[in-house]
Amino acid sequence: MSERRLLIVGPNGVGKSNLLEAVELLGSLRSHRASNDQDLINWEQDTAFIRAIVNEGESLELELRRKGGRQARRNEKLLSRQLDLVGPLRCVGFSALDLVLVRGEPALRRNWLDKVVQQLEPIYCDLISRYSKLLRQRSQLWRQWRNEVLTKNRDGVLDAFDIQMALVSTRIHRRRSRALRLLEPIAATWQARLSKGKEVLQISYLPGSTLDGQEEEKSWRLSIEKQLMLQRDDEERLGSCKVGPHRDEIEFVLNGVPARRFASAGQQRTLVLALKLAELELVTQLHGEAPLLLLDDVLAELDPNRQLLLLEAVGEKHQCLVSATHLQAFEGDWQKSSQVIDAEFLKENPIVG
Repeated sequence: MSERRLLIVGPNGVGKSNLLEAVELLGSLRSHRASNDQDLINWEQDTAFIRAIVNEGESLELELRRKGGRQARRNEKLLSRQLDLVGPLRCVGFSALDLVLVRGEPALRRNWLDKVVQQLEPIYCDLISRYSKLLRQRSQLWRQWRNEVLTKNRDGVLDAFDIQMALVSTRIHRRRSRALRLLEPIAATWQARLSKGKEVLQISYLPGSTLDGQEEEKSWRLSIEKQLMLQRDDEERLGSCKVGPHRDEIEFVLNGVPARRFASAGQQRTLVLALKLAELELVTQLHGEAPLLLLDDVLAELDPNRQLLLLEAVGEKHQCLVSATHLQAFEGDWQKSSQVIDAEFLKENPIVG
């Protein structure tokens, strides 16, 4: 890549998003489009490989397998933990799917925040994985008890689950809360800049647990343990756990009113831009190096004014990988200082190494 900006241009359906998704997977171990690896592997294949050369020759590789899970390699060495792949290729992704972040379901906002936290603390993905596993196992136990497959020592088993879930929940709540405190002032500054001073942004963290006392692990953990125990009758009746990070909500407020309910479509899109630019700036501040910015066909979903604001905000200091269906949005200096690749040519001549 001879320029800091690489524009991949071509019609829909030729694999532009696949390339950006592959970069995102190597950088964060997560995809914004697929929840499991099966959806990332060619239907006719049992495995998929993603390889990249970064940081003056360091190699990264992620192997996705239908059976047996993933395998990660760094400099051709098999890693015992996938997490050790994270770091050399930090990236912030922004796609058309992100534009529903404000008005969409709470799970979208939780997933967005989890990506931010993982950029700050890679170990966080282990906490999310542990919590998801505990939640699934808890639901399976209730189904077994309901079908009378397992009835002995129910309270003792739930007590053990409550202790584990309360500990992991506390650590997730603390990290989400801390990340939003760091992100909010930066996002508010961007919101004011993008709206030319007309909009004031506030971000509120609404945890799915009642968190008593100050942000201290022991008090929060004991509080969550108590709530898990008290909600068991409802959990048995409804079949789902009503306490924990899986019930978290993040509320965006513009000029004193909830953006999800009252902001216009244009205001919501400006808000998403502010959040992504804030994430980019925060990661740069904490790690001392700007991450790679992935823009997946997002300009087509923005009006010309917001396109210009985004391109100006990114400037020249960030390395960008951008997909688009045409070059018209990239006028003047942006196009002149970018390397342009035909996506259809790339499909027939894939990048190797």
